[in-house]
Amino acid sequence: MTALDFFARWRVRLGYVLALVVLWLARPTPHSILFGAALGFFGLWIRAYAAGFLYKQKVLTVTGPYARTRNPLYFGSSLLTVGAAVAMHSWWAAALLITYFALVYGFVMRREEIELRRQHGAAFDSYAAAVPLFFPRLSVGALGTTGNGGFSWKQYRKNHEYEAGIGFVLLLIALAVIWFLRGS
Repeated sequence: MTALDFFARWRVRLGYVLALVVLWLARPTPHSILFGAALGFFGLWIRAYAAGFLYKQKVLTVTGPYARTRNPLYFGSSLLTVGAAVAMHSWWAAALLITYFALVYGFVMRREEIELRRQHGAAFDSYAAAVPLFFPRLSVGALGTTGNGGFSWKQYRKNHEYEAGIGFVLLLIALAVIWFLRGS
């Protein structure tokens, strides 16, 4: 098993362990929770929007947010991660979260690119040449019409994107409890 495969398969399980560690390190305040929540919910919105366009393993999606970045779900996750770090109000927790994200999702994005290149060949190569890997660009280039074309709530639900929102809300509740238990 390569590092690419390991991180792709174990990223969620490793994330649970990381969550326990960073919650232990967290020193949340009402302001940090509020500001972190605002940033995190923006990241969730980006993820939700991207999930409504994504038809996994069926087509190479290049429309909607996929016309600006090849990884809008992970870009949204990065904002979610920074939001969680802000909400925790701990430099140590923030360092662990951001390092974990950069390391794990760097591998995951590369592994997915290998799979997409294998599945879509030259179409993916053209897409990869026109659209940045991670940070979105402001303009949308002429990429063709591969993909479903528009946002779909059905696809959002099929991709189980609501689970990220549930997880983030539970994290915010846990941080509020930590703040309360530590004496406000």
